[in-house]
Amino acid sequence: MYQISKEHPINGMTDGPILRHLLMFFFPIMLGTFFQQLYNTADAIIVGRFVGKEALAAVGSTGNMINLLIGFFVGISSGATVIISQHYGAKEPSEVSKAVHTAITFSLAGGLLLTVIGYLTAYDFLRLMQSPDDVIDLAASYVKIFYLGTIPNLLYNMGSGILRAIGDSRRPLIYLIVCCFINIVLDLLFVAALGLGVTGACLATVLSLTVSAILVLAALIRSKESYRYIPRNTRIHAVPLKRIIHIGVPAGFQSAMYSIANIIIQTGINRLGTNAMAAYSAFGKLDSFYWMMINALGVSITTFVAQNFGARKLNRVYKGMHCAYALGSAISVFILVLMLPFGRTFISMFTKDEEVIELGVSLVRWIMPFLIFYVPVDVLSGSLRAIGDSWPGMVITGIGICVFRVLWILFILPSHNTLVFASLCFPISWAITSLAFAIYYYFFSILGRKHSIPAGS
Repeated sequence: MYQISKEHPINGMTDGPILRHLLMFFFPIMLGTFFQQLYNTADAIIVGRFVGKEALAAVGSTGNMINLLIGFFVGISSGATVIISQHYGAKEPSEVSKAVHTAITFSLAGGLLLTVIGYLTAYDFLRLMQSPDDVIDLAASYVKIFYLGTIPNLLYNMGSGILRAIGDSRRPLIYLIVCCFINIVLDLLFVAALGLGVTGACLATVLSLTVSAILVLAALIRSKESYRYIPRNTRIHAVPLKRIIHIGVPAGFQSAMYSIANIIIQTGINRLGTNAMAAYSAFGKLDSFYWMMINALGVSITTFVAQNFGARKLNRVYKGMHCAYALGSAISVFILVLMLPFGRTFISMFTKDEEVIELGVSLVRWIMPFLIFYVPVDVLSGSLRAIGDSWPGMVITGIGICVFRVLWILFILPSHNTLVFASLCFPISWAITSLAFAIYYYFFSILGRKHSIPAGS
C-alpha cells in the first residue's frame, strides 16, 4: 500500500486558502511555460538574426503543423491528469498508480506512432499549406528532426502532468529551467558557431526535450508515493484507459481543431508572402507569452477543480473558479499594458527588416487589446473537463473558434487580403466562444445548475 509521504512539498488543494493554493500552483507552471517558451523564442531570435528572415519564417510556420499531431496526444494526456487528480483528492492510491502506468505506456506508444507519421508526411503537409519555395525545404528539415524527438516530448508532458495532478508544480519548473539553458547554449553552438541553421536549432530543441524527459521520469521512478513509476509495471489498465479516453479524447480533438484552424490561417498568411510570414512568426512568439500564462491558469483550475470535485468540496470548486476569472483578467491587462508601448522593440528582437517590423507592430495593436475575451473559455473549459464533462467543450470550441476561423480565412479574407484582417478572426472567435461557454455552463452543465449535482457530491 502506498502512503502519502513528505518527500516533497505537495500542494494538496482540498484544504486551506484557495487563492494561495492556486497561486502556489500557478506560478511554477507559468514560470515553467515561460522557460519553455523562452527556448522556443531563442530558436526564433538566433535563427532570425544569424540565418535570415526565410529561416525565421520556416521555423514559425511549422508550429501549427507540429501541434496538430502532438497537441492531439497531449490533449488526451489531460484526461490522465484529471483522473489522477480526482483519485489523489479522493485518497485512492492504488487507482493513482494504475492511472500513472497506463498514462506513461500510452505516451510511449503514441510517441512512436507520431514519430513515423510526422516524419513521413512532413514535406507533403507543407506543400498542402502552400509554403513558399524559399521556405519549404528549411521548414521540412525542421519538422522531420523535431518529430524524431516525439517520444521524449510526450514523456516529458505526461510526466509533468502526473506531477502537477498531485499538486507538485515545482519540479517540472526546475527541469524546464535546466533544459532552457541547455537549449540556448546548444542553439548558439549549433547555429551561431557551427552554422547548422534551422537544422541546428531543431537539434538543440530535441536534445533539450530529451534531457527534460529523463529528469521527469527519474523523479517518478524515485518517488515512494502512489504516483511512483515502476518500469517493469509498464502496461495498460483497461479502466483508467477508458476514463482517460473519455475525458482526454475531446481535449485532444479540441487541440487538433485549433491546430487545423491555425494551419488554414497559416496557409492564408503564406499566400501573403515571406514578409507576412516572418511578421506573423515574430508576433506569435510575443503572443505566446500570454498563452503560456493563460494556459498555466487553465492547468491550475483544472487540477484544483478535479481534486476538490473528487473530494466532494463543491464550495471550494466555485470559489476557485471565481479566483481564476480574476487572475485571467489581471493577466490579460498586464500583457496589454506591457506590449502596446514596447511592441516595436519586441518585434525588432527577431528581425532587422523594417517592413516585417511594421507588420508585426500592427498585429500587436489589433490583437492584444482583446485577449481578455478568451478568459471565460479557459476557465470554463478547464473546470468542465475537470469533472469529466469534456465533449460539450470540444463542440463549442470546434464551432466557435475553429469553424469560424476557417470560414473567415476562406470566404472573408479574400476581400481584404491583408495580414491584419486575417488575424482579426482571433478576437472575434474568442468573444463568440466565451459567450457560448457561458450559456452552456449556466443552463446545461451540472456545475452551473448546482441543484442537478447528485447527492453526496
